[in-house]
Amino acid sequence: MALIQKEANGWDGLDHTVILLSNPTYYMSNDIPYVFHQNTNFLYLCGFQEPDSILVLQSIPGKALPSHKSILFVPRRDPNRELWDGPRSGTDGAIALTGVDEAYTIEEFRHLVAKLKGESNIVWYDLAKPVHTELHSDYLQPLAEIKARNKNHIQRIQHLVQNLRLIKSPAEIERMKIAGRVTAEAFTETMFASKSPVDEAFLYAKFEFECRARGADILAYPPVVAGGNRSNTLHYVKNNQLIKDGELVLLDGGCESACYVSDITRTWPVNGRFTKPQADLYQAVLDIQKSCLSLCSPGISLENVYSLMLSLIGQKLKDLGVLNSSITESHFFKAVRKYCPHHVGHYLGMDVHDTPDISRSLPLQPGMVITIEPGIYIPEDDMSAPERFRGIGVRIEDDVLITEGAPLILSADCPKEIYDIEQICGRKS
Repeated sequence: MALIQKEANGWDGLDHTVILLSNPTYYMSNDIPYVFHQNTNFLYLCGFQEPDSILVLQSIPGKALPSHKSILFVPRRDPNRELWDGPRSGTDGAIALTGVDEAYTIEEFRHLVAKLKGESNIVWYDLAKPVHTELHSDYLQPLAEIKARNKNHIQRIQHLVQNLRLIKSPAEIERMKIAGRVTAEAFTETMFASKSPVDEAFLYAKFEFECRARGADILAYPPVVAGGNRSNTLHYVKNNQLIKDGELVLLDGGCESACYVSDITRTWPVNGRFTKPQADLYQAVLDIQKSCLSLCSPGISLENVYSLMLSLIGQKLKDLGVLNSSITESHFFKAVRKYCPHHVGHYLGMDVHDTPDISRSLPLQPGMVITIEPGIYIPEDDMSAPERFRGIGVRIEDDVLITEGAPLILSADCPKEIYDIEQICGRKS
C-alpha cells in the first residue's frame, strides 16, 4: 500500500481498494485436474494456496495510507466437495493460516463490489489479463464497466506487485539458495547416470526424481533435455529421442521449493568425454559466461551484460573460424544473433521468468536474482559454419544473487568445468 500511496499522489481523500484473484483449478480432461499452482502475485501478498479466492487490501477511512486492512474471500466449506478434493480452509482457516484481518465466503464478495461503484473509491485490479475468468466475469467485469462510465477507471496493480517482488528479502534468498542447491545436486546425479546411448526421457526422469527426492515440490518448468542437434532448438521439450554415443546433451531444468524456483542449464557429453570441437565450443561459452558473471553488480543492467555477451560471442566465433575475421561492423551483431538468438538472462524468483514487466535496462540492485545464460548454437545444416562444429549447441546457465560486493552464484555447486564434468560422467557406480 506504500507504493499505492506514491502512485495516488493527487487523489487525496479517496478510498483505495486492491483486488487480486487466485488461480482457478485447471482440468486435463473431464473431472481430472492438473496439480494446482497458485497465481504468484496473489501468493506473494497473502500466502494462501487454494483456488477460487480473492484477496482485498483496503484503505481505512480516516487513516492515511499505507494503513489498510486485508480481507480474503474464499470458497465455503463443502463436505461433499472436500470428500473428493481434500479439505478447504474456510473463513476461519484462512485467517489462521495467513494472518489476514478478515475472511468471508466468496459469495459475500458481491456486497463489497456494490460499495466500490462510487466515485470516492479507486479500485486497483488487472483488467487486461484476468487470472480467473469466472470470478472476473461474475464480479470484476461488471464493476469495471460501471467505473468506466463514471470516468473512474480501474488502475493496474501488477507492475506495483512486481516491483515488490523484484528485491528479495533474506527469507526469500534462503529459499532460493535451497532451490539452487537441490537442482545442482540433481544435475550432478543426472550427469553421473549418463551413458551412451541414452534416452532423453531417462535423463528427464532421473533429473526430476533427484529434485523431488531432495524435497523439491515440483519441477519449475518442463525441462529441455536435448541431445545432439536438437540442442539448437531453444525450447525443445519433447525429450523423447535417443542420444547417441559421441553426442552432447543440453539440459535446461529447475525445481520449485517452498514457492521459489531455480533455472540452471548444463551441457555435457553422454559418453563422458568431450571431442575436440565440442570442448572448443564449450570452453568458449564457459569463458563468456564467466566474463558475464563478473559484471553482475549494482548499477549494471541485464542489457549491459547482454551487450558484453554479444561482443564476446562474436570474438569467440571469429577465433573458432565460425565468423570471418573481416566481417564488417554493420553485419557483426546480426551474425552473432544468428548463433545466439536469446538474451543473456532474466529475473528469477517465484516464477522462472519472474517480474516480466520490469525492464532489463533497470540497474541491478542488491537483492535481485537473475540468470546468466550465454549460448552458441550451430545447426547441423549450417553450411557456412566449419563442419566440425555443425550440430553442436551449448548453453551454460547459472542463478545469480546481486549483492553489495561480488555476485553470489546460487547454483555454484553445479559442475561446469570440463575436467569436473568428465570426472563425474566417468565415475563408476
